[in-house]
Amino acid sequence: MNVKYIAYAMTAMLAAATPAAAADIVETAVSNGNFKTLTAALQAAGLVDTLKGKGPYTVFAPTDEAFKKLPAGTVENLLKPENKAQLQKVLTYHVVAGNVMSGDLKGKTTDAKTVEGSPVRVDASGSTVKVNDATVTKADVKASNGVIHVIDTVIMPKS
Repeated sequence: MNVKYIAYAMTAMLAAATPAAAADIVETAVSNGNFKTLTAALQAAGLVDTLKGKGPYTVFAPTDEAFKKLPAGTVENLLKPENKAQLQKVLTYHVVAGNVMSGDLKGKTTDAKTVEGSPVRVDASGSTVKVNDATVTKADVKASNGVIHVIDTVIMPKS
């Protein structure tokens, strides 16, 4: 028997036997590698299980570089156990219920109500998409329970 044929047949059988499950929002962020601060913050805020839930959710996900733009000590302060409620408020301000793809907003400016309760301004009327003062650097990263739009700045809810 041909060795190439055996390898091909085994690969086909394995692929059929183990369908790939799509990663949820948290797994997608972790596997990307650019969201270490965000995933640590989600853990500290107790929001990991929520974002692994059914959804769908649209997450405006700040990168590690976005967190570095915050004033010195901000992240460390938010990660303290006594600031859990404030951290939850900041993180849920980055989440909108539903599955909003960039094509849904192209050419529009709208306010989207966040899970935190207050709106973010999404401006997709020009060549770049803005969420408040943040720029979307990568849109439509699909996950099993929603979509991630990568942003270059941490957006903060009004106090």
